Amino acid sequence: MNSRFGFFTEWYQSGRWSQYLLLLACVAGVLGLLLTARALVALAPVAAVVAGLLNPALRAAMPGWLRSGSVRRAALLYLLIPLTWWYTEDWATWRHEVYRQLPLIGVPLAFSLAVPLTRRQRLWVGAGFIGGVAAAGLATMARYLLDPAAAQELIRIGQNVPSVTGIFHIHFGIMLTMAAFFAVQLSQEEDISRASRWLLWVAAAVAVLSLHVLAYRTGLLAFYLTLAASLLVLLFHRPRLALGLTALAVLLMVGAYYSLPTVQARVATTVYDVQQFYYSHDINQFSLARRLAALQNAKVLINQHPWLGVAPADVRLAMDEQFSWQTYGLEQQNRVMVHNQYVHYLVGAGIVGLLIWLWVLITPLVQPGLRRNPYVRQLLFIFGAATLADSLLEMQIGFNLFVFLYGFLVVAAERRLHPNDVTR
Repeated sequence: MNSRFGFFTEWYQSGRWSQYLLLLACVAGVLGLLLTARALVALAPVAAVVAGLLNPALRAAMPGWLRSGSVRRAALLYLLIPLTWWYTEDWATWRHEVYRQLPLIGVPLAFSLAVPLTRRQRLWVGAGFIGGVAAAGLATMARYLLDPAAAQELIRIGQNVPSVTGIFHIHFGIMLTMAAFFAVQLSQEEDISRASRWLLWVAAAVAVLSLHVLAYRTGLLAFYLTLAASLLVLLFHRPRLALGLTALAVLLMVGAYYSLPTVQARVATTVYDVQQFYYSHDINQFSLARRLAALQNAKVLINQHPWLGVAPADVRLAMDEQFSWQTYGLEQQNRVMVHNQYVHYLVGAGIVGLLIWLWVLITPLVQPGLRRNPYVRQLLFIFGAATLADSLLEMQIGFNLFVFLYGFLVVAAERRLHPNDVTR
């Protein structure tokens, strides 16, 4: 019996329990995102927090947690909900959001307090995410190829080929973009074997091809805007390479349009969709036109409540009320929310809320230590671009995707910049 307890004590004192539990939480988080398994996604943050509390040097790690700018930014983003209790009206939604957004506190806490993952463990988690997304993309492409006519008809009417694992198309497109950029970056790590490097390049190619063949609009927007931002950064360091890659990017974009009927159909339906709104036609069956109508109503609310918004929990209530005044001919079930995270924060928390969201996104990009980390840079570029087309934090999978990667990449990277705070 004593030997058994000695084993547990030894693992605790060496930090293995904390580190392995954090690794388990990361693996569960990745699997939960890939398989849309809510139980795994819900339990992963809990396991991560426990990992932080099991650090035998917890007291020594606490000052680093308190000093962490990335932790404070995430916490302030969370506090937009509880601190608005005094003017919120939708109490049921407010209580739900106070609970739902707790990972903004818990996940950064875990990555700043737990015994950090080793370099090899981080690489394996990253490779698992990339491989899983690429495999899902390949399988979804295979589904498309089994009946391309039906898939093209879906796109023609403004819908999408669903992923094989049930990931919502907007988030799947963003994950394909992440897999492409992260795979290329990971392949450049010094201790990656030649075989692994080739596998990563294949995964990147599969992700890019899947994104274009399946023509996921938000994913393509995030891909090309992130590519443009990355090439702009590269231009200051290696201008010839940046110009060469820019030419390849243009060839990819033009080639995809002229060779892939799905891309042609997506562009045509997008233009037609937008025209329906501006010509004041019936827009009940048009996705982008309905979003434009939502943006027009959101502008009214922003003008009425510019500084603090209507309260984050009251956005849907306020939008529904505004739609009752200006319907744009939309039936009740077709009145959508604002598909733009920046506008969503403006409506819910006003200029104050928008500035906090921008603080979370932009601050790591102006801090030299974090800005030089390509994974951090690419993550924030991708989310910054994708949130132009969707309120990603309002759906659970988008929220989980952001919080997990923010902790895994941004918080952990900031902690590694301060060796004294990395206790193991």
